[in-house]
Amino acid sequence: MAAPTLQQPSFLLANLKADSTTKPLLQRCQDLVRIIDEYPAKELHLIFPWLMESMFGSLDGVIAGWNLRLVSARCSDYSVVLDFLNPGGPMMKLVYKLQSEEYKYEIPVNYLPGPVKACIQEGVLPDCPLFHNKLQFPPSGVLTLNIALNPFEFFMFHFAYCLIAPMNFPQGQPGGSTDSAYFVLVDMYLKYFLPTEGSVPPSPFFDSRGSVTAASPRPSGGSFSGYGVHSPSLLKHHIFHQPSVNADPAAQEIWRSETLLQMFVEIWLHHYSLEMYQKLQSPQVKEAFVPSEEHVLAVRLLVKHLHAFSNSLKPEQLSSSSSPSAHTHTSPLEEFKRVVVQRFVQQNLYLFLQHCFGHWPLDASFRAVLETWLSYIQPWRYTGQKSNPQPDQNRTVPDKWEPFAHENLLFYTKLFQGFLNRAVKTDLVNVKNALMVFRVAKVFAQPNLAEMIQKGEQMFLEPEHVLHHRQPRGYLTPSQGGSFLSSRQRALTDAVFRVKSHVYSLEGPDCQYKQMFGSELRGAVLNLVQIIAQARQTAKRISDQASEAASNTSFLSWFWLGPTDLNNTVTGAEDSGECLRKTHEFLDRALENLSLIFKLNQGQLVQLMSSLSSSQDDGLSKQLPDCVQGENGPVLTDLGRRQIINGLRRFDIRYQGDPELQPIRSYENTLLVRFLFRVSSLVNDRLGGHMTSLCSRSDFLGRLSRYYLTDPDSWAKVRRSPMSRQSVERSRRPRLSLRPLASYRTLLLLLLFYGLGALLSFGPVSSTALLMVGAVLYGVLMTLFGDKLKTQ
Repeated sequence: MAAPTLQQPSFLLANLKADSTTKPLLQRCQDLVRIIDEYPAKELHLIFPWLMESMFGSLDGVIAGWNLRLVSARCSDYSVVLDFLNPGGPMMKLVYKLQSEEYKYEIPVNYLPGPVKACIQEGVLPDCPLFHNKLQFPPSGVLTLNIALNPFEFFMFHFAYCLIAPMNFPQGQPGGSTDSAYFVLVDMYLKYFLPTEGSVPPSPFFDSRGSVTAASPRPSGGSFSGYGVHSPSLLKHHIFHQPSVNADPAAQEIWRSETLLQMFVEIWLHHYSLEMYQKLQSPQVKEAFVPSEEHVLAVRLLVKHLHAFSNSLKPEQLSSSSSPSAHTHTSPLEEFKRVVVQRFVQQNLYLFLQHCFGHWPLDASFRAVLETWLSYIQPWRYTGQKSNPQPDQNRTVPDKWEPFAHENLLFYTKLFQGFLNRAVKTDLVNVKNALMVFRVAKVFAQPNLAEMIQKGEQMFLEPEHVLHHRQPRGYLTPSQGGSFLSSRQRALTDAVFRVKSHVYSLEGPDCQYKQMFGSELRGAVLNLVQIIAQARQTAKRISDQASEAASNTSFLSWFWLGPTDLNNTVTGAEDSGECLRKTHEFLDRALENLSLIFKLNQGQLVQLMSSLSSSQDDGLSKQLPDCVQGENGPVLTDLGRRQIINGLRRFDIRYQGDPELQPIRSYENTLLVRFLFRVSSLVNDRLGGHMTSLCSRSDFLGRLSRYYLTDPDSWAKVRRSPMSRQSVERSRRPRLSLRPLASYRTLLLLLLFYGLGALLSFGPVSSTALLMVGAVLYGVLMTLFGDKLKTQ
């Protein structure tokens, strides 16, 4: 009887694989619900790895799975996916069912984040305890290393990796969106396993092996001169050092919360170690991992929820955190909330954001990175309190957030410097880029925040000998003969230690710290202010030009018979007036906020604005960008590049080839352009000599011929581009051009003319003759009086 039972699981797996190609998703999920309920864990164990791959896709991206990142609320499978994969759904029931047994599932080390993989391959224990004691040594002859995960870890690894796995998106769809089933599930898991209210619901199956494996002691080594030493585990007291998880049911359940968070942080953020980050500062080093915009949006969702989770700590637990006996009365979940942001997320998020600031393209997609950063440095936005009616701009940052600002000093100072470096290189006339500058200035201009940052910088820059001299030999409470002064000194010394620990752990012991409110950065801010002022003037100038062009374009001018300058269509459409108005508003408010943050002199700002206005009035915007003379002509300088980026100056780019060979415009008929070009080319080849001899005459007939067969004005108004010196000399022989007849405007005018002729009883021949006579008379008049009209 044993043989059939051994073959049953493989038969089950074969059936599921066959159904995956024939049955719809709803029916497959219904079958899986029945299988999960009826089959024992021993048989479900063999289908679990395949089920992970069929849902989340393969780790190499070859198998797409259910495409959770593309399933939106508009899809018919949306509710099916959410019902099956939600934290209380059938899939999680399967995970818990397998978790109650001693099953392990292997993941190749090659799919782990770069720093973790490097540690394992070098034989060094990774920092994250999630990967401790998990290494599976391969048999002889096999080079691939694997780590063994329990069912819950295996499920969360595949779910987290689904976000960064390579994926071929359908044509026209660059990536997933925040309303996809994947983002909804991420939000569900965060709220379920990291609840802001209540506790984590217990698993339906007893789990005697659910706790995270105890971390092995790591060899002691250099630790940034005594700073930045992180404990290898978050909840040592409650989980790792607890003799039995059954002694405390709450501690038995908290391991799932820790595992989920560690998996998200490791898979999404831990792609850059400190050593790798320092190497990536060199432009010769190729990037190891490039996050997508969708990836960054998921990180922002994680950051926002972690702030809400941490801020849900009970006030009495928060106030008692400094008490030595507080930990004996604190639940594991409350202790988790207290330290989750600093110990789990801080370092990996900092290196992640620092890399994005330095390597992200200079376009509007950087908004996702920017908002993730701003969400992290404003934890007071996620307290769950809605009673304050004040707008964000006027809301003072409470003093209780000063320790957070100090212990995350680099997020405020170093990343602000990184944003400055980006802002001066972007086109601030673009409303999306102007909005990003305004958002950053608005956040840092919140009352009391700049003072907190300055105080944190002063703590970090305090010399070591002063710190040790200030530290008392022994901390005694007033009841033990000490003084309140010594307790204040102790608090200050601890605060200084935490600031220094933060900076050295993230930047290394040899970091060269630049003060946010120092003279060097102040100069960079003034440079940004000048660029903002220039962008304001450019936006105003473009808006005025657009308004003037709109006023000059009337219905009657569309029927004007004069020559059309085809070069005007090359520059493309300008931003709408509404976008330019918003740009001006965002830049104005950004200037105000930067002045508040850095206490800029208003007199200097007014003088700067007036000088820019006068320079614009003097026609500087019509000059060429700043260049130096090179071997092949003018070469742009850094100043010239900034002038072009911000729209202050530009080259007069015009088509300088054969006018007959210009690209066909949208207002021209393609077939007519090509047909008339062949006709005119045939005429020019046959009669070119006669036209040249006619135009060379100095009498009235020669002048009339030159009016029709040449366009002297077009040669005079063409300005040379920097690289056009080699193509200045061109043929100017007279020729017939019939291309204006291919314009839809000309065709409509001819239709109206022949229609009017029909109403007046003129036939086609008579109308054509009348049209030819009118054209000749118009040419005669322009030949006789054209020069006088130009001089007036």
